[in-house]
Amino acid sequence: MFTAILAPMLLWTPLASSTAPGADDPDGLFARENLVAWCIVPFDASKRGPEERAAMLDRLGIRRLAYDWRAEHLPTFDEELEALDRHSIELTALWFPGTMDADARFLLDRIAARGLTPQLWVTGGGEPTSSPEEQAARIAAEADRIRPIAEAAAKVGCSVALYNHGGWFGEPENQIAVIEALNLPNVGLVYNLHHGHPHLDRFPELLEAMRPHLLALNLNGMDRDGEAKGRKILVIGQGEEDLLLLRTIRESGWTGPVGILDHVPEADAEAQLRANLEGLDHLLDHLDREVGTPGPR
Repeated sequence: MFTAILAPMLLWTPLASSTAPGADDPDGLFARENLVAWCIVPFDASKRGPEERAAMLDRLGIRRLAYDWRAEHLPTFDEELEALDRHSIELTALWFPGTMDADARFLLDRIAARGLTPQLWVTGGGEPTSSPEEQAARIAAEADRIRPIAEAAAKVGCSVALYNHGGWFGEPENQIAVIEALNLPNVGLVYNLHHGHPHLDRFPELLEAMRPHLLALNLNGMDRDGEAKGRKILVIGQGEEDLLLLRTIRESGWTGPVGILDHVPEADAEAQLRANLEGLDHLLDHLDREVGTPGPR
């Protein structure tokens, strides 16, 4: 169980002068080269184009991108891929439609043409089920929905990651049940802390259950009941649960891509990513110290 026991001074506020990129991280899980920028396309107040975005990631030392998009961005998707290639940025993941529609086919065609194999992040929703029979039917229906995506993804060498975004589909136990019903080797899940405020009390147990299927994990500053309190998206280090969460993730033994967010439409994506990098560095300085005992800044 996570409790708010961090000393108030450990809740971090971004400063102009901060730990330089590449703070010590013995196991590399939170190292720069393992970090993935997420929610930086439609959420960027500066409305960067493909080249500007890739150059921004290059400046920040972020070598991986999970690409989110709206319909307006698809005409420049090839430009996006070219810019990422020029700047040696990996397309680690791609926000993907929930069915094999025209957009889904377009995206698969374009990445296949370049030999790219990103994770395809697919979400869903739904109200809670009210009986075992309804639960079984829901699992079967969601497996039937995901299967054509997973099969198409497999043909081009991609994996599919079920993306928690609230609702029935956003519960890890339900996602695992769908994965088990599919029984396909290229289907797992991506866990998003910013959609996981209701899970904080049982996060260690959930992480252990998710670990065999977990393809990526996206960080966020986390307060208990943060979404209900209007603090859904926080810079890493500004949440009261952040250090404990990082420690739990590292000690789980899981290794995989770790995402950091913009997701603030009124903010500049570079400023938001930089603040998250600085906040993460600050927490890493304390990760092996006594919880609640901050060291020198």
